[in-house]
Amino acid sequence: MVPVSFTFGFCGEELALTPARALYWPRERALLVADLHLEKASFYARHGQMLPPYDSRETLGRLADAVRQFDARRVFTLGDNFHDAEGAARLEPHAAGMLAALTRATDWVWITGNHDHGETMGTALAELDVHGLLLRHEAVAGDMRPELSGHFHPKVRLRLRDRHVARPCAVVSERKLILPAFGALTGGMDAGDPAIIQALQPARAVDALVPTAKKLARLPLWREAA
Repeated sequence: MVPVSFTFGFCGEELALTPARALYWPRERALLVADLHLEKASFYARHGQMLPPYDSRETLGRLADAVRQFDARRVFTLGDNFHDAEGAARLEPHAAGMLAALTRATDWVWITGNHDHGETMGTALAELDVHGLLLRHEAVAGDMRPELSGHFHPKVRLRLRDRHVARPCAVVSERKLILPAFGALTGGMDAGDPAIIQALQPARAVDALVPTAKKLARLPLWREAA
């Protein structure tokens, strides 16, 4: 089965964004995902807000599907991998087994984010340069190096027929790309929020990339003043 994805160019590389909110990098046979926030439900349960405790299973199941569909040999997670420092210890056996199988089957690298303070399985780095693309959790305004990041959980509001819906999206400028949040229990920030626009500076234009069932929609969010 050919996976659904939509290719686009970024800083000389061909990338593909999927409706499942993963990014595939064909040159590296690498899958990139941001903001898994594993064990978010169990974190909230500890604080009295009872949520169904299956978010990690759902997130890891979708990730396993993407690895299988693309036959990815590498996985890069772009930070906020677990929702809190004790998240890895709270993984129930089924989810822990899913994660262990994924990390054994691929060259797996955890890029750490502001939620990450505990132990992970495998390599964990604050940032990594892969063929000139810098992988980090949060975009750094003013850094001119080509960059892939997460952190903001961008979403865009679309009008579909007679209603408005919010869709996860990527946000891109000439040299920076922010991925949508991949986790099952991740909210979102408006893709045109000034904090996101500022994080992508310097730029001449900032667009939202929205994978739909049939195409990759590119929606303008901001343009440099003339």
